[in-house]
Amino acid sequence: MTRALSTKTENIAASLTVAIDTLAKQMIADGKDVVSLGAGEPDFPTPTPIQDAACEAIRTGKTRYTAPVGILEVRKAVAEKLKKENGIDYAPEQIIMTSGAKHAVFNALAALVNPGDEVIIPAPYWVTYPELVKWLGGKPVFVQAGIENDFKITAKQLSEACTDKTKAILLNNPCNPTGSVYSREELASLAKVIVEKDIYCISDEVYEYFTYSGSFVSAAAFDGMPERTIVVNGFSKSYCMTGWRIGYDAAPAPIAKIIGKIQGQATHHPSNVAQYAALAALQMGKASTESMCAAFKKRRDFMVERMSAILGESVKAPAGAFYLFLPVSKLYGKTTPEGTKIEGSIDFCKFLLESEGLAIVPGAAFGDDTCMRFSYAASDESLAKACERFERGVKSLRG
Repeated sequence: MTRALSTKTENIAASLTVAIDTLAKQMIADGKDVVSLGAGEPDFPTPTPIQDAACEAIRTGKTRYTAPVGILEVRKAVAEKLKKENGIDYAPEQIIMTSGAKHAVFNALAALVNPGDEVIIPAPYWVTYPELVKWLGGKPVFVQAGIENDFKITAKQLSEACTDKTKAILLNNPCNPTGSVYSREELASLAKVIVEKDIYCISDEVYEYFTYSGSFVSAAAFDGMPERTIVVNGFSKSYCMTGWRIGYDAAPAPIAKIIGKIQGQATHHPSNVAQYAALAALQMGKASTESMCAAFKKRRDFMVERMSAILGESVKAPAGAFYLFLPVSKLYGKTTPEGTKIEGSIDFCKFLLESEGLAIVPGAAFGDDTCMRFSYAASDESLAKACERFERGVKSLRG
């Protein structure tokens, strides 16, 4: 066939995090010795009550079509969670169950973006955000959140980035890849601008339970925000359910209605089995999540200590999520033992994978080429090996 395929789809970039994780797994399958810290996937098993609920749903025949927006009982439980834990009011009719949080982000953007609309994305950003905006005909507008401000944008930056074409800001808090967490005061300042500029906020809160100091605050918890905020969340990270693909949008009623229409024509509802598993997760308490958070904090501290020693300078500990976004630009310009010059984060990660069998993600994928992302959602043994290989790679560089 010679007819052109969709240029809109061909022009979006593939996910580099997925590509690196896939490559690492293939290398391992081929018998190569690889330590992969590329994927944001907890290494703990899905809690037993969740597994049991899924099996029970299958055995009792809860496997038929349900409403495109999801099972009412599950949406009620999500609404109750948002009210109890986050202090925000979304009725069950405003909840749409989705096939993961990534799907929820797509739904939110699809409901909002018209061709030419601008969507503000703080950088560093999760790799998927700008590609989805472009796919839907919008224009991503990046606002750089530098390391000097803990990778968080200010209200002044947000205000200056807004134009008459701005439709929304896509906020990730806690942030992948940086682990930064916005305080209540910082969010209040951003919310004031969002309301004044009369734009929407898509708030991706999938890492909310992994905040290591203080308490998490939702972007929707401020005056004027509930009617303009779409909260995105899911169960992949908090309940070790990455492969279950279950998440949700909580949206203002008119937007929820549009998202329901989108889902009715695109995917219908997410898996019933996964929805009943999510219901069990919401009902089981937070003991397993709190245990995971404690384990991640310990791993974070290990990584920070080791990387500080390797680089010879203090590395700041991330406040949330389970990623270390490590500044490595001082190593650029050096050459590998084979004579290849390290020009940026992609070169550095390629060198570490090929020479040391260490798979990590270059910061260029997230809009900041000065850093690279390590996921510490891995075993203590894997983290220790990764640090040894990183140190060996760094020491082998010349110049």
